[in-house]
Amino acid sequence: QVQLTESGGGLVQAGGSLRLSCAASGLTLGSWSVGWFRQAPGKEREFVGVVGRGGGATFADSVRGRFAISRDGSRNTVYLQMNSLKLEDTAVYSCATSYEMGWPSKADEYTFWGQGTQVTVSS
Repeated sequence: QVQLTESGGGLVQAGGSLRLSCAASGLTLGSWSVGWFRQAPGKEREFVGVVGRGGGATFADSVRGRFAISRDGSRNTVYLQMNSLKLEDTAVYSCATSYEMGWPSKADEYTFWGQGTQVTVSS
C-alpha cells in the first residue's frame, strides 16, 4: 500500500522559510517524478514544482527562484525548501508521484497523493 506523508508546514512570517517533507512508503520515490501542488482557500489547486524521475526540476513562475526541491534516497523523502515566503504562498501543500518522464505539471498526470500540510504566511 502506497502512502505519502507531508510534514513541516506551519505558521511563518513573510520573508521567512520553511522546509516541507514528503515521506513515502510502499514505493521508492527515486523511481518517480515527485511534484508539489498547493491549494489556497477558494482557489483551484495549482502546480508548484516537480523533481523529475529522469533528473532536474522545474517550478511555477510564482515560486521560481524562491523554492527548491531535493531528494534524500536514504530516507525515501523529497523536500520542498521554501524561502522568501509571501502572503500569497499560504495554502495546503501536497506532494504527489507521477511515472511520467520529464516534468509533469498537471494534476491528472499524478497517481499517488499525500493528504497535505498547511502553510500559513503572516504579515
